[in-house]
Amino acid sequence: MGSATTNALTALRQELTATPGIDLAVAGELFDAARAIDSSPQLRGALADSAAAPVARRKVVADVFGRALSAPAVALLSTATSQRWSNAAEFVDGIEELAVRAASIAAPDADLEGELFAVSRLVTANPELELALGSRLGDAAAKGELIRSLLSGRAGDATTLIVAALVRHPRERRVRQLLTRAMALVADQRGRTVATVTVAAPLSAAQAERLTAALSARYGTQVTLNTVVDAAVLGGVRVQVADDLIDASVATRLADLRQRLAG
Repeated sequence: MGSATTNALTALRQELTATPGIDLAVAGELFDAARAIDSSPQLRGALADSAAAPVARRKVVADVFGRALSAPAVALLSTATSQRWSNAAEFVDGIEELAVRAASIAAPDADLEGELFAVSRLVTANPELELALGSRLGDAAAKGELIRSLLSGRAGDATTLIVAALVRHPRERRVRQLLTRAMALVADQRGRTVATVTVAAPLSAAQAERLTAALSARYGTQVTLNTVVDAAVLGGVRVQVADDLIDASVATRLADLRQRLAG
């Protein structure tokens, strides 16, 4: 991610926090806008062209989206368009990020991180589902309907909106990658960090509480645990926080021991 994009995202997050009337309809409109912009090279180029005056780019937003979208969505798109971006792809990423964060704001009491993680595990456990959702040949609208059908009664409206929108417009990304990014964005919007914990047997409430406290102290922020039970780790724990891996599993220690003995 370039420095221009970093600065643009900071401005967008501040604008989103200050914008009233954020609901799931606004989040859905932002997802639709990201899809429309990315699908039109001319529109994408016009809105992401930092050589063009911001006022001219805002006018394009008003002309294209002014009558189709709500006032909060248009205002956020105008702010996004006014920023300098490192490239057009990161501009579209930024609008998609706005949409995910808006969904998080619109459903403050929903367990979005947990539900998104559950969807990720569902996809992981069903290779045929992952293939169907990730296929370039599949109809985008049909993928969205498939997700809505699968998640009916299993997840809330905000989670369903996020997942359906992402699988409809994956932009060369794998489904699990999309879901991991969405989880991280939701957690960040709520001032938390997500840790994926792999253990041989389910953690007790006391163990989960101690691990959460230790990780929160280490990372300086509230940590949410997503737990994966995998007998292959044998014992101990493996913790993944973004790109940081803490591996204290028995399986890894045995593998290290075998390597030392073999050496």
